[in-house]
Amino acid sequence: MITQKFIDRQEEVRILRDAFRKGALIIVYGRRRVGKTRLLIEVSKEFRTLYHLCKEEEVVETLKSLNSKLFSLTKDETLLRHPITSFEEFFERLPEGTVTILDEFQILAKNYPRILGILQEYWDFKRKGSLVLCGSSISMMEGLTSYGSPIYGRRTLSLKVSPLKFIHVGKFFPTYNMEDVVKVYGAVGGIPEYLLRFDASLSPEENIRESFFNRGFFYNEAEYLLRYELRDLSTYNTILEAISYGYRSFNELKTVTKIDGSKLTRYLSILMNLDIVGREFPVTVKPKKKRKNSRYFIRDNYFAFYYTFVYPFREEIELGIPEVAVENFERNFNRYLGWVFEGIAKQFLIELNKADKLPFRFTKIGKWWHRGEEIDLVALNEREKKAIFVEVKWKNLEEREAKN
Repeated sequence: MITQKFIDRQEEVRILRDAFRKGALIIVYGRRRVGKTRLLIEVSKEFRTLYHLCKEEEVVETLKSLNSKLFSLTKDETLLRHPITSFEEFFERLPEGTVTILDEFQILAKNYPRILGILQEYWDFKRKGSLVLCGSSISMMEGLTSYGSPIYGRRTLSLKVSPLKFIHVGKFFPTYNMEDVVKVYGAVGGIPEYLLRFDASLSPEENIRESFFNRGFFYNEAEYLLRYELRDLSTYNTILEAISYGYRSFNELKTVTKIDGSKLTRYLSILMNLDIVGREFPVTVKPKKKRKNSRYFIRDNYFAFYYTFVYPFREEIELGIPEVAVENFERNFNRYLGWVFEGIAKQFLIELNKADKLPFRFTKIGKWWHRGEEIDLVALNEREKKAIFVEVKWKNLEEREAKN
């Protein structure tokens, strides 16, 4: 049975709890389904809280809902006789010390742009507790704190909620062995809601076949997420598919996608800002040479799996013949997991480094490559001139192979 308990997030809980106690304007953001709402609800349990999920609706409906929540919080019967008719009035009637959470705030800001000016006035002159603006549109939420926004310079804390690390994924699947947990993590990453959609009574492969190739929940999720943030979906699909095929350098991507260099730079920058794509350099490279010797990769495991195994076969899946896609998945999944396991090994070494359980404390870690040579992971302390070289293999090794 999949556990539904609150997992990890100790650091985020501590940071938010401290901010709530002090009375803060907090921006919380991150991709959809990463667990922002659950985190805020968990932290707010010990505080007087008004939580509101912003919806695509007329402002009058939003105010009705906020009025009802104010009444539940205060039991002030004048709210029944004279409901609030403006956001200014809503903030005026908030009790002192309230933690107010406006979830999916980007919807309200889009439909009612005046809200930002109202929030500015409230925070400058009438604040009564903590105010949390939470949202799933990363680009829009980051824009709230940029120069020119009415609340620029007023936020106390910006918290970007990231997916769970591998070490926490196994807690969702107490009956799975470590190899199975790697397979799950390789397919959907550390997104809590995705993990909860796996049926632990089935193998990871059975879950994957059902939810990806039989047009289950994960089949359209990538497109849904991209449409939420981006407009020109076809161009981004082209870039992501090219990266999944192994075209990693800027010049390779420019050649294979036939996208103008300046436009490609902008598209890649947007994908990196959304944490879908990452960029890496040899761990020893000097800053001036980083652009020249960089590689791009799909950072998000769900997107990496989707563009490797699903997107190239969408036509066959739509025609009701997913067998071609399934055969490709069964043939190549293990090889794909080698890349996933490399990322897990890096996480593992970082945790060991934090716990001071390595021969020395490293200050840099990453891949190294030069011409035809490559090392999976190199951990460096350049001041002490010490290094750890790591070869990562996703396979059962005999002792002789390990020594080699």
